Amino acid sequence: MKLLLASTLAALLAAASSAATAQTAGGDAPKLQCAIGYVTGVGGSTQSVREYLATPDRDKYRYVADNPFQCKISDDGRASGCTGVTNLSREEVSVYDDIDNAMMAVVARVELDHGTKYPVIIAVPRTAVKCEE
Repeated sequence: MKLLLASTLAALLAAASSAATAQTAGGDAPKLQCAIGYVTGVGGSTQSVREYLATPDRDKYRYVADNPFQCKISDDGRASGCTGVTNLSREEVSVYDDIDNAMMAVVARVELDHGTKYPVIIAVPRTAVKCEE
């Protein structure tokens, strides 16, 4: 009986291990295991970042110029209804959540109101985020 229980347990562990390996190898991007990171690249509203990523390389600069990042700012300083994109250069961010395999949401301080920076949840390409070392 003990031998049957031990072999069953070993088989379950092996199956779970191979399933986890297959999931990682199956193209799913690994989840970042950090709370603070740095972003260098473009960030903004989810739809705008998707459009930016789909834009041919020769037109990316023009896309950023034609779609500046804008939000509505409430009286209490909360940003909402954001559109467009902005360039970030080694901006410190709080890693918030995965959006999909290519993008993630982060909280970044973004200039919105003539030099005033506000914390905003923005979408960034996953490859643009580097964990704090």
